[in-house]
Amino acid sequence: MSTVHRVRAVRLTEDGELLEAPGGYAVAVSGSLIAAIGPYERVRAEAGEHARVREWDGVLAPGRHEPHAAAYLEAAYHPDPREADALGTEPLTGAALAALEMTDTRWGGSARRGVQRLLAAGTTSLSGPFVRASVRTAVERSGIRVLPGPRPAALAVSAPADFAVFAADGTALVTVLDGRLVYRRR
Repeated sequence: MSTVHRVRAVRLTEDGELLEAPGGYAVAVSGSLIAAIGPYERVRAEAGEHARVREWDGVLAPGRHEPHAAAYLEAAYHPDPREADALGTEPLTGAALAALEMTDTRWGGSARRGVQRLLAAGTTSLSGPFVRASVRTAVERSGIRVLPGPRPAALAVSAPADFAVFAADGTALVTVLDGRLVYRRR
């Protein structure tokens, strides 16, 4: 069964023009690939009556690429919510990071929370390399793509279903990796 993501508009490339249609735009996802992109009514008809429809009040676009992910995940500690009283909620670097006892387990947890922050920002790919094994493992398990460098992202039929839906203020409403909804704003 495919899923149809209905939005106000779509941007096929990161810097491309905004495409709009009466009734909205849509992308159909089948498995891990994009099956169709276009005006909602056409995509919905192609997907069939059994397709799941998800509606988002935003603009569907290729996800962000984070070129500084290695520093973000390996040179900063992302506190556990249970540590918020003592450490706060923002990533710790410099002297604050040096004051912590950082084990492999703690680095792995930090990396998982950091990846969640990236997904919440609409990130679908990032650059490495990652030196710490626990950070590498967290990134690999997340499903986010690790690219050797920034590549032009484009939404196209038969391409991997990696995209995000952004609100009018530029924040991510939804992030999808390989057709799986991995982040949704509550």
